[in-house]
Amino acid sequence: MHIDENEIDSRVERFKETARTAGVKLTHQRLEIFREVASSVDHPSAEAVLKALEPRMPTLSLDTVYRTLWLLRDLGLVSTLGPRRDVVRFDPNTMPHHHYVCARCGLTRDFESKELDELRIPKSVETFGSVDATRVEVLGVCSRCAKEQNEGPHDSNFRGAGNDEGSEA
Repeated sequence: MHIDENEIDSRVERFKETARTAGVKLTHQRLEIFREVASSVDHPSAEAVLKALEPRMPTLSLDTVYRTLWLLRDLGLVSTLGPRRDVVRFDPNTMPHHHYVCARCGLTRDFESKELDELRIPKSVETFGSVDATRVEVLGVCSRCAKEQNEGPHDSNFRGAGNDEGSEA
């Protein structure tokens, strides 16, 4: 499975326009990192992006890839899957439940929902493999972060940093 070239070009143009609007510098490295992610169906990790780009960009660092990917996420051009940043969270609640996660500070709270528990998994998922469990992760901005954002400037480097202050799993 691959992504159509027109779709990749469309994603790259969206990146360029979003970067211009946000006042973000369009560097060659950022463009290549985005193009690599935009052309992948594998939801690549930062390490996989670096490995794919190393042959043509041997001076590219893992730090640059991570910083660029988090910038792309903050711009709404990519989303994240799995653990936040490099922090793995552990959940002692083994009963069926779902999670609310603040995209800024990492605050995580359990919640239950019969409606979500009853969601049917599409048959097409069977083509990927078996399903052992499902859970829904609801992403948003917690009340505290929303209040802080409304009260004054917010350090954009703090976003999504996986801050554990006040967080529970």
